[in-house]
Amino acid sequence: MSNDRIQYFVERFTGSRREVIELWLNRSRRYLGMIRETLRKHGLPEDLAFTAMIESGFNPVAVSRGGAKGLWQFMAKTARNYGLRVDRWVDERLDPEKSTVAAAAYFRDLYKQFGSWFLAQAAYNAGEVKVARAIKLTRTTDFWELARSRHLRAETKDFVPAIQAVTLIGRDPDRYGFEVAAYESPRFETIRVPPSTDLRQLSRSAGLPLAALQRWNPELWRSMTPPGSFYDLKVPEASKEGVGLAILAGKASVGRGVISKAKRVHIVRQNETIRGIATRYGLSVKDLVRWNDLASGDRIRPGDRIRVINVPASATNKNEQAWVR
Repeated sequence: MSNDRIQYFVERFTGSRREVIELWLNRSRRYLGMIRETLRKHGLPEDLAFTAMIESGFNPVAVSRGGAKGLWQFMAKTARNYGLRVDRWVDERLDPEKSTVAAAAYFRDLYKQFGSWFLAQAAYNAGEVKVARAIKLTRTTDFWELARSRHLRAETKDFVPAIQAVTLIGRDPDRYGFEVAAYESPRFETIRVPPSTDLRQLSRSAGLPLAALQRWNPELWRSMTPPGSFYDLKVPEASKEGVGLAILAGKASVGRGVISKAKRVHIVRQNETIRGIATRYGLSVKDLVRWNDLASGDRIRPGDRIRVINVPASATNKNEQAWVR
């Protein structure tokens, strides 16, 4: 990788941008192991991990002016195409593990389309259509030739060599004079919690800082689990017992306007529709139809009872104990 543009970015990142790059390198220690393992499992080059450094500086809650979010800066449409949940309750673009799996799948598809990792990274930035159009107009699949043409944006032309530069630095920070602290990844446990669990109330009941729950579950951007189904919540390993006891004691109260234990059924009123009921409770039409054994064309009538939470009305102690695992 002796390309002059890569060398330009190496000099910039070790010079005027050194402080920022050192911050990013230290932040990367929390995620690099997980990202590399995910890429390995998908049969992809581990150095693709450094794409996230240029995309977000390894900030899992980064948000761009255009609305892209997370480590991998997914737009909502692309995120949904790759299996991430993005709705009024959950934004899995902010979940480092799930968004990394989605990014790996996206890179795999881009490589299949273009047959080059440089082109795949260019398409990750600019979109497949723009890169395919540039290839057609220039009649070359060499990224560096494309970068010398006028058919790619300056941002995309710089995106690829910038990634290669931080990859060189990230492989051997000491060589470039960066101080990167050792990092021991904190351990977490997963607890299954009821629908509409309020993280604020849970933190008070369990004696756990709200910031800790939000840090482990950044996808819950409203600090509340979704209504309609149980949710696997991440908690610090040392706090699992306290959180579990708070849940079992029913101390994680739900917020207003969402489903409580006492209300698992909605009584249909005049002129209500399945879509309107789903919107009211923050659910999907598909879930309501499935939970209530409705066909897509079935009509609902005033007085009909519509289940709005996917758990039995007579939950037993065994069910409740299953919230903690």
